[in-house]
Amino acid sequence: MTSRRILETKYRISETAMALFLEEGYANVTVEAVAEASSVSRRTVFRHFESKDELAFPDHTERLGLVERCLLEATADPDPVEAVIAATEESLRDFLSRPELVLRRYKLTRVVPELRKREVIEHERYVALTRSFLRDHLPADAPPFQSTALAALIDAIHRSALGNWVRSGGATDAVAEVKAGMEWVRRLMAHQSTYSTSPLLLASLPDTPHNRRVLTSLRDAAEEVL
Repeated sequence: MTSRRILETKYRISETAMALFLEEGYANVTVEAVAEASSVSRRTVFRHFESKDELAFPDHTERLGLVERCLLEATADPDPVEAVIAATEESLRDFLSRPELVLRRYKLTRVVPELRKREVIEHERYVALTRSFLRDHLPADAPPFQSTALAALIDAIHRSALGNWVRSGGATDAVAEVKAGMEWVRRLMAHQSTYSTSPLLLASLPDTPHNRRVLTSLRDAAEEVL
């Protein structure tokens, strides 16, 4: 059996399982029932999935591999943040390539605590991968928290766009939302770079109404930049 056929079998079993979970309740469906409805043996089910709660996540291992490949191919890129952004955008496009699976899983994870916990575990694998990549490739003088903060921020933008998409039933433009979010990350990084290389000007001013108005105006302008 070719790798493509193996993958298609895996997806077919998963889609059958999720349909049964939604129709009959997660707790009421056995692995044997999934195997029978999928026209495969119980052994075949466990060849593709290690446990019952993994049945709703046939795509995560492959997608994690996709993100890892994107990052490995981008090691020559001088900007590791851009590499993580590109990998995240590719991950989103892969998510959206099977919209019915994503929408069905969303319904399940809202009502089945076991699957929600599994979703959190799967999600952490992505964050750990991008966090590790950034830690290894950011400049040596980068703040120690930066890899964790950037990985979490980029992931939050991705999850927000995907969450809006599933809650709308696939009606929003998740790709456009992610691109807009990543532009915000780029502006944030550019501002940080400018700030870190610019000299600081310290001054002591008399506490007068005029000086207070000037300082308030400067503060407001800085908030707009941020």
